[in-house]
Order: sequence, then structure tokens, then C-alpha cells
Amino acid sequence: MRKVTAIIISVCVLITAFIIPSFAGNYPEMKVEADAKAAVLMDAATGRVLMAKNADEKMYPASVTKIMSLLLISEAVDSGKISLTDVVTASAEACSKGGSQIWLKEGEQMSVDDLLKATAIASANDACTALGEFLAGDDASFVKMMNDRAKQLGMKNTNFENCTGLDDTAKNHLTTAYDIALMSRELIKHKLVLNYTTTWMDSLRAGKTELVNTNKLVKSYKGITGLKTGTTSKAGCCVSATAQRDGLSLIAVVLGSENSKQRFAAAKAMLDWGFANYACVSLNADKSLLTNINVISGFEKTVRPVVSGQTKVLVKKGEENNIETKVNLPVDVEAPVEKGQVLGEVKFTLKNKEIGSLKLYAEKEIKKMTFSEQFRRFIVSVCK
Repeated sequence: MRKVTAIIISVCVLITAFIIPSFAGNYPEMKVEADAKAAVLMDAATGRVLMAKNADEKMYPASVTKIMSLLLISEAVDSGKISLTDVVTASAEACSKGGSQIWLKEGEQMSVDDLLKATAIASANDACTALGEFLAGDDASFVKMMNDRAKQLGMKNTNFENCTGLDDTAKNHLTTAYDIALMSRELIKHKLVLNYTTTWMDSLRAGKTELVNTNKLVKSYKGITGLKTGTTSKAGCCVSATAQRDGLSLIAVVLGSENSKQRFAAAKAMLDWGFANYACVSLNADKSLLTNINVISGFEKTVRPVVSGQTKVLVKKGEENNIETKVNLPVDVEAPVEKGQVLGEVKFTLKNKEIGSLKLYAEKEIKKMTFSEQFRRFIVSVCK
């Protein structure tokens, strides 16, 4: 029995030795200095992580939380569920929020547009809460929506307790640098929010309430598109900064910096490195390489393959012209052929490694020829 136990222990040790390292190093190491507890640089188009530090460590996110709040509101506006012109009446609960605010008074009415502006630019907790209540009916229901959406996005290490990021009484309001990058990637798909996150200064209440963007990179970083800062004693100084240059869109998440200067310096350093070293390439099928396919027993002799859309890949700068294209198509296909039927694909490779592909579809429907029609055509051809 002791020998069996010893063998089992030995096997477990070996399994651990081989399996555990496979979970380590899933993210590339940091290429720049980042004075922060956690950091991630992600390519927005592909979701590829370019560098990371403690990417999956659960931490308090402070007002970076509002990225999820802004995402839900943006989705509701874009889907037509609510409108920018809708009027929201501030509740007592919304008005009671501390921290950054626009000093809403209970019963005060403000448009969704103005509340979005206040949330995205000035990180107003009262405005954010009022929007959540308007969309979901009450604050608790909105927080549930946030957690549900987080699960849909694959944010496995996230739990929201509120929509603002206020953490004085929060015990399990936690997320990770990687999860923040995921929700940031989803938010910037909504061009609506970029109208606010790229604005340095604005105002409300006919100019009586001034708004200044908490993201200092908005006025200093080339190509900046947002996104959100956050600061509390528990979280430290945090930011998710997004920027775009020459078609390349990057997301730099910084959590737990000791001061605001460090968080912006870390985000800037990551973004600079990403733009200096990578390019986003749109892969399109060369139509001259697409030949018609013979159709067996079809009312038409050939069908033309077509490609729908394009795919984007991230490559190191200088490798854009080394991408090779290979078309995989059959010589013929049996009728009937449905419109949109997959006929083949185009594969793109770099250094003999596949980096992307596109499906090739039938341009139109081609019906199968009946026996009588085949016989008729045969007779006609013989009689000619």
C-alpha cells in the first residue's frame, strides 16, 4: 500500500511539474517599465495581449468600473432601447453618491446625453447611478446587468458591487487588468462614447457646471480615444487608456500606481512601445486568384466564388509585405449549389505559419439539372 501511495505521489508531482508551467507565462512579459501593481497592453482588433504584469490578479478598479456602466448605456442607446434625448429624473440614492459628482439634486432632470457626458468626462458618480437606474429600474438591477455582461465578455475574475467603483464599504468589488482590457475593447466599438472620452473640457447646466476630463492623456497623447481613470485609497491610481494610429488600436490598462503621474507614464510607455513595434493589417482576398468552379449537373456550367469582408491581423512592423496568400478551391462541385454555400477558403501565412483565413462562398444559386433536361441538351448538341 505504501508503494502504491508513493507511486501516486510521484505521479502527482510529475503532473504538477508539467501542467502548472503550462498555465504560467500565457502573457508576454513587460517590455517597458510600469510603476503599477498590474498592467496589460492589448490589441483591440484581435484581443491579443502584447505585454502584461499580474494580468489576472484581482484588484479594486475604482472608477475604471464605469467602463462597464458606459458600455451598457452605449449598447442601450445604439440598440434604440433608450435615446440620448430621454430625460432622467435624479433619485435620492443617485444624489447621495460621494466622490466625483455633478451635485445632482433629487428630482432634478437631465438628458441621457448630459449624464453620459458627466460620467465619461468627469467620472460623476451621481450621474452614473442615475443612468443605471434609468436603464435597469434600480441600482441593484443595473449592477446585476453589469455582472451578467461581464460573464458574456469572458471576464472570469470580475465581480461588481456597484456601478461607480466607490469602494469604501465594498468587500468583493474586484476585477483584473486583463478583464478591464476586455470590457474596454467592447466599449470602444461604440463610436458614440468616443464623442465624450476624447473631449477635454465641456459644461452642463448652460455653462454653470464645468467638466474637465480626468484622463490627462486626452490633451497630450497623439491618437488618444479614451478611456477611463479611477482613484481610491484601496485601488490606487488606475487607468484604461485607448489610442489609435494608422489603423492600429491599442488598450493600455494600469492598476495600482502610487500616483497619477505614474499611471499615465506607464500607459504612455506601453502605447508608445506598441505603436513602435506593431502594425494592424487588413487581409483581403486577391480577386484575380479566384477562378470559377465547374458545376456538375447544374443548369449553369460554372459558379463564381466570392469573399465576404476581411480579417485583421497584428504583425511586427516590417513584416507586412511578407504575408503570403493561398487559395484552396475544388476543381468542380456537384449541383445543386446554394447561394452563400462555402466553396473553399483563402489562407494567409507569415513565415510558414497561418495567421488568418477567409471563407469563399457561392455567388448565386445553381439548381440541379433534371434528367429530361440533360437528355434534351444532349440531343440538341448531337443534332448541331
